[in-house]
Amino acid sequence: MKVTKQDIRPGLRARGRALKILLPYFTERKFRMSNRFLDCFLKGRWLGRTSRMREYYIPRPDGTALRVCVCRARKGGGTAATGLLWMHGGGFAIGLPEQDSAFIDRFTEDGSCVVVSPDYRRSTERPYPAALKDCYRALLWMKANAKKLGIRTDQLFVGGDSAGGGLTAALCLYARDRGEVAVAFQMPLYPMLDDRMISDSAVENDAPVWNSQSNENAWRLYLGARFGRPDTSAYAAPARAADLPGLPPACTYVGTVEPFHDETVAYVAELRRQGIPVFFKEFAGCYHGFDIVCPGSGAAKEAKRFLMRSFRYAQKHYYCPQPESNLQTQPQSKRRAE
Repeated sequence: MKVTKQDIRPGLRARGRALKILLPYFTERKFRMSNRFLDCFLKGRWLGRTSRMREYYIPRPDGTALRVCVCRARKGGGTAATGLLWMHGGGFAIGLPEQDSAFIDRFTEDGSCVVVSPDYRRSTERPYPAALKDCYRALLWMKANAKKLGIRTDQLFVGGDSAGGGLTAALCLYARDRGEVAVAFQMPLYPMLDDRMISDSAVENDAPVWNSQSNENAWRLYLGARFGRPDTSAYAAPARAADLPGLPPACTYVGTVEPFHDETVAYVAELRRQGIPVFFKEFAGCYHGFDIVCPGSGAAKEAKRFLMRSFRYAQKHYYCPQPESNLQTQPQSKRRAE
């Protein structure tokens, strides 16, 4: 899918063209360089305007610890908030929770939501299933510590953008199948779902921000020897899932000129076919991450309104009681970062 200037919305063209010149595509070396920069200059620095963040550390079986960022409104807030596990994007290879402070601000601003964002292991550190295991550990921790966090246990949501959207879809499948924690709503925004990359939008896509070359390099790094194999698990690439009943209602949106367009449309169609309610919107002429890259554009503002309308509706209408569990995972340590 070759993307021309005319295919892209006028308000997104200038920044998109600049990004294509500065970063034609990601390689493993560029993923690693990006992580060094983020770890040095962003990690532990919270840029949220209306939210505050506290770091917790959850022990892993191997003796290391998973850092999670717990975010809530600076002012106000009750004791029975929606709990949202939010996963950042970055092709599974780059990124930190701190990069999504704008998303988190919107969810937490009125005090009705507490966000837990895991600093999951990136594929440059450990390939699949490390990221999924980290996110699931954070979800179990959020459930077990709901009372301390001020979260209602019957309203645990999961969401994320790009690779975080892919992890959202995978985590909902994984949680459904294990039966230890119930998810009431999911928000996999323009999700990274299909390592096969055979849809029209995923083949030879040269759009700004994220294109077919970056996509292939990221999937290869994430899956290793599993990349492209017929038996690759749906927990790794959720587009491969055939059995979707029992998943929570969903909200997503996607641009029409990005590599993930067709796989997102197909996944939404299959969710609906199997009886799962979905709030879905396509944005004509928009490339990957347009709402982050061009936050002041008309398309980005429309996407934000759509997302928040869907989120508020879900807060009022979607609940799911938790299965009985004796799990009592406690935070290892904590540190404030505001």
